[in-house]
Amino acid sequence: MKAQALHGHLDALLLAVLEQGPLHGYAVIDALRNRSDGQLDLPTGTVYPALRRLERAGHVASAWSTVNGRERRTYQLTDDGRRALAGERSGWQEFSSTVGRFLDTGPTSTAPA
Repeated sequence: MKAQALHGHLDALLLAVLEQGPLHGYAVIDALRNRSDGQLDLPTGTVYPALRRLERAGHVASAWSTVNGRERRTYQLTDDGRRALAGERSGWQEFSSTVGRFLDTGPTSTAPA
């Protein structure tokens, strides 16, 4: 799946991944790939700018650490991020329910003419 197809949903996906706990950037990318059974294989040029945008918005906090002699930035969800994720989930439920009325297969009801 291409990053363009995720337009408008990437931030919510990143917040959901970070809900499980702090992760460094490549671990975020791995979590997206793993949780989507390989469907979301996003490049760093898509994920890192989104993480920085979420950090500027106050939804994510980051800190530098050194692991095995290498520096890496670890991201974690803030309280504002948890609230934003709850709002994203609510909006997604409403959106998917409404669109599902049109795209799901099965009998449809028709309004009287």
